Amino acid sequence: MRAVRDLVAQVAPSEASVLVIGETGTGKELVARSIHELSARSAGPFVPVNCGAIPAELLESELFGHEKGAFTGAIATRQGRFELAAGGTLFLDEIGDMPLEMQVKLLRVLQERTFERVGSTATLEADVRIIAATHQDLEALVEEQKFRMDLFYRLDVFPIKTPSLRERAGDIAGLITHALSKLPEAEGLSLTDAAIEKLGQYAWPGNVRELLNLVERLTILHAGQAVDVQSLPEKYRFSSDARTGTDTALGGAGLPDEGVDLKDHIARMEIRLIQEALDREKGVVAKAAALLGLQRTTLVEKMKKLGIQRD
Repeated sequence: MRAVRDLVAQVAPSEASVLVIGETGTGKELVARSIHELSARSAGPFVPVNCGAIPAELLESELFGHEKGAFTGAIATRQGRFELAAGGTLFLDEIGDMPLEMQVKLLRVLQERTFERVGSTATLEADVRIIAATHQDLEALVEEQKFRMDLFYRLDVFPIKTPSLRERAGDIAGLITHALSKLPEAEGLSLTDAAIEKLGQYAWPGNVRELLNLVERLTILHAGQAVDVQSLPEKYRFSSDARTGTDTALGGAGLPDEGVDLKDHIARMEIRLIQEALDREKGVVAKAAALLGLQRTTLVEKMKKLGIQRD
């Protein structure tokens, strides 16, 4: 993270396009905001837009605006994000989800620094700095012809990679302390060293965002208490060690000398794998079931039996 901060400080004073790469929940927007705040454009607006959250047919209007009557439902002239970000920074999150036809139009704006509202012939200046972000491998998408090579090189002037939480498990204690300081209702809540060590063994598919959600949940469940391992939610207690890939319930050493409760161990394994599948598929049960080779109804029954809930 110190290396990330150094890169932010180096690129912020320039007008170069920045591509922030990292898994979901690693703080890509925070990096973009830091670049903006340290730049000469800091007095201007910081305007984020999630390219994957806006339907393809609406994205052009969202970015460039539209004139009244330009299409059905356009009852008034509307400014787009490029206009709203004038003099500041436009943050294009999840750029890998942008449809190919929109990629062509974005490339033209980046090259010519001008654009037109939908339904207008008046040319407007694009006085914005572009910072894009993605959790996808854009070079792989280029090879699959799902992302334009020329746009990729336009955006990839200065790449910054945000590390996953499992790559910096040593930061977990500090992040928890910071999160608790931001929650007034967390007064008196703490985590034992054993609990923090256990959390360091978890794979954190949701990264820092997932950790912050966990802290908030613990604040509600255990206000004013010291949280030990047994008070952590089940998926964190019976996780695989993210560093070794071993099951921490057995210490990664196979069958212990004193034996094991096989039924309990299998249940733990099921909980871990089901939870990982749900995390990977963002809680969509049907997709998680396909990952596990199960029917959706079978997975639903297992979740009820094991007490697993979607986050």
